[in-house]
Formats: sequence, structure tokens, C-alpha cells
Amino acid sequence: MNTKKYLIFDYGASHGRCIVALYNGSTFEMEEIHEYDNRPVTYAGTLYWDILRLASELKIGMQKAFMKYPDIVSVGVDTWGCDFGFIDKKGKLVGNPANYRDELRHRYKPLLDERFGEYNIFRLGGANTNGIMGLYHIYGLLQEDAPELAIADKFLMMPDLLNYYLTGIAANEYTNATMTLMVDQQAKTWQKDILQPLGIPERLFTKPVLPGTVLGPVQPSICAEFEVPAVPVVAVASHDTASAIAGTPLSRTDVDWAFISLGTWAIFGIETDTPYISEEVFRSGFGNQGGCAGKTNFVNLHTGLWVIQQCYERWCKEAGKKIGWDAVVEAARAARGGIAFIPLDAPEFAQPNPNMPKVIQRYCADRGLGVPEGMGEIARCVYESLVLKFRDCFESVRRFTGRNIGLVHLFGGGSRNELLCQWTADALGVPVMAGPAETTSVGNLLMQMLGTGEISSLAEGRAISGRSAQPVEYLPQNKALWDDYYAQYMKGSNQE
Repeated sequence: MNTKKYLIFDYGASHGRCIVALYNGSTFEMEEIHEYDNRPVTYAGTLYWDILRLASELKIGMQKAFMKYPDIVSVGVDTWGCDFGFIDKKGKLVGNPANYRDELRHRYKPLLDERFGEYNIFRLGGANTNGIMGLYHIYGLLQEDAPELAIADKFLMMPDLLNYYLTGIAANEYTNATMTLMVDQQAKTWQKDILQPLGIPERLFTKPVLPGTVLGPVQPSICAEFEVPAVPVVAVASHDTASAIAGTPLSRTDVDWAFISLGTWAIFGIETDTPYISEEVFRSGFGNQGGCAGKTNFVNLHTGLWVIQQCYERWCKEAGKKIGWDAVVEAARAARGGIAFIPLDAPEFAQPNPNMPKVIQRYCADRGLGVPEGMGEIARCVYESLVLKFRDCFESVRRFTGRNIGLVHLFGGGSRNELLCQWTADALGVPVMAGPAETTSVGNLLMQMLGTGEISSLAEGRAISGRSAQPVEYLPQNKALWDDYYAQYMKGSNQE
């Protein structure tokens, strides 16, 4: 068959890419066409996303892509979750969307939790009740009588805004909508039991559309401005985490499997048929997010490579040069193990620090733990602690769901770290399939292929992903050592 081309826009919270996927009927290749920074802007005390800059990069990317590949089949956009903007009755943008780190939502979170009950919010909205979620921001706007609410006609998440820019169609895509905490994930509709008591106008929302829905063609004014044809725009799994999970290169269907998306943040989870809602789940830090093909992503979001990245910056500064990640990994491999295990989500490690290795040492000393010395021992302390967090999530999933997880897919930047992948297999006692480093764009592609009729199911798409990615398998070894480490880790956690 002729090679088919699909245009992917993947907006991260700091960096974005425009990619063309070239599909030959069996496998695909990804070609990056355009990349760009995504820099939030503080203006008059509010931290905003620069939506006009993001729209401009969309235009540049489309022009470059169609200039090289005029026969592109369709377009899909994914972004981070939680953030939104408004359009008015005339379809005009109402201000810049606020960034999830803006202080307004975090200031009003404790007030809303006290008024409504944090567990009750979780019970109704299903997702983790982190302060970054969209509900807390819209509640803050209501409490401050924000003028944009008075003139808003439609509520659109970040990818919805970009899809609206392309098509003129205002639609709420389901996976990103769940990151507001305002969606009933059982019924896949907006949660009236949250909207009505809080006075959030229901007229702002449209019925969520599921991933793989063709929204419509690129509208004529954009076609003329960009000099591109009226190709269809597909509502992919527009929450980047949902796209990453959809893109998993599933190698086996005969065992229950889990996934780890490992970058600065780590996401451990499974796909389920329905959300898991209980007080125990709520207390554990797990939550539910919208997935593809009718699935729910049951996940725990926690600190991933952030702490070691902070350490790396310090070690490079001390060395006066870039030392390379291979040097860090080999130093960790050669160092003593089991010196100390630390909770990487602790507040002490949450903020940027010019000397994170010293922070780790102080944390250990203050609690009577062994104190790691030098790059190797500190790196090993961080890596072992991360792997033991995976083990804790692994055990929690088995306890909540009763599933006997027999395989873990690990993707994201951390999949390049062979030592970390092997230790994860050892600690969990199941094979780990590592790679590719990037699956978000793959999930975006698969939903475009589903929407345009190239494939008939997500399972078919994941088989294509597996043929295209060729993940590396790590088999478990030395599990007894990690069982001992885990017992020590949990003992320390229970004493915190």
C-alpha cells in the first residue's frame, strides 16, 4: 500500500513537537517536522499559558508539514491536562488560559475541600484531588466574581481550544475533561452533583466526545490562511498521559499488564473497565483518568526522575562540565546498595534546589538513616527509592483490583536507563518491556487511524505499535534482595 501520513501535535508543559507519522500498512516511522518551547508568562500576578504563541506554532508546524507531505490524511492534537479557557457567544477567545501552577487554584483548594469534602470530590470526579485540577481553578474564578465567567459561552480545555482554532467546532474531549474533576467517569458525562451545588454553569459544557471522534475538517478560513487542504481533525486522546498509555506497544495479551510512564514524573497504573472509587483508593494516592476504547486509566502519579535530575545539575556544576548520564548510572551500579531509602514525594525534594545531593544527605541524617556519600551512593539511593515506590504501587494495584500482574510496560525517558529497568523487573518479580521513550505521539497516531477508519480497534493499533517500537525485555533476577529492601522501605514509610 501507499504510505499514509498523519500529522501529530504533541504539546508538553515546557516543549512541543509537530510530527508526521508515516504508516506503510504494517509499521510506522515518526518524523519530527517542527519543535518549539512552551513558556508560560506571568502578567499582573497571574501565570498564563501563551495560547497565541501555541496557536502560532500550530500554524508553522502545519505549513511545514503540508509543504513536505501534501497528502496528509488527518490532524490530531494532545496537550497536558487540567487547564482550560473560554470562548464567548461570538466564538471569541476570552483571555489567556491560566497555568496549573498559578496560585489562584492552590489558594482555593483547601477552601473547596473543606466546603465540599475532599473525599466527596474524589468520589464524584474519580480523579486524584491534586490542586492542579481544573475544578479548583474554576471554583476560584467563581469566588472572585471573575469577569470572564460573566461573558463565557463555552469551556474548552487546552487541546479543545486548539481544535476549535482549526475547525471552529467547540467540543470537550473526554480524556482531558476528566482532568477537571468535574466528570462522572461512570456515565462519561459532566458531573451535575459537582456543577450544580457549586454554581458552575452547566451551559458552559458540551457532551464529551470520545477519543477517535472526527470533529470535522479544517475550517475554510484556516485553510486559506495556512494554505493547507481541508483535512479532518480527529479528537485524539487529548490528555497526553492517555495518549501515552494508548500508544503502549503491547507485546502480550495473555497476561494482565501494568504500565509505568517514567520521566520527570512517574505514572504507574493499569487499564480498567470502570473507575475504582473507595476511601482506601483515595488515601493511597491512586485515582482514575479517562482512557481510550471505553477504558479507565487507574493511576498513581508520583515523583519520577525529578530528584536525580536535580542532583545531576549539581554534579555537572561541581565537575565544570556535562558528565553524562552514563557516568551517573555506572556510578550507581558500582556503589553500595541499601544504604537508605527515601520517599521521593516528600516536601523536602519537591522544589528546585541548587544542592539536591546535600538535601538528600540532610534528610537521611535527620532521620537516623544511613547517609549516602558521593555521586554513586546518592544516585543509587534515589534509583532504589524510585524502584521501591514502583513496587509499592504494584502491590497496591494487586490489592485493589485482585489482578495478578504478569508484565509491566515501561516507557518514557526512563526506559533508556538499563539499570533502572532491570531493577524494576527484579523488584516487581515480573518481566519489564522497556521502550519506546515516546509513546504519546504513538497514541495520538492510533486514535487518528481509528477515527479515519484505517484500524478498527485500539488492540489492532497497539499491535502496530509493538511491531514499530521493538521494546527491550528485562527478566527478573535476585527478587529476594528486593523483597528485603521493600520490607525496609515500608517500615520507614510507616514511621513517617
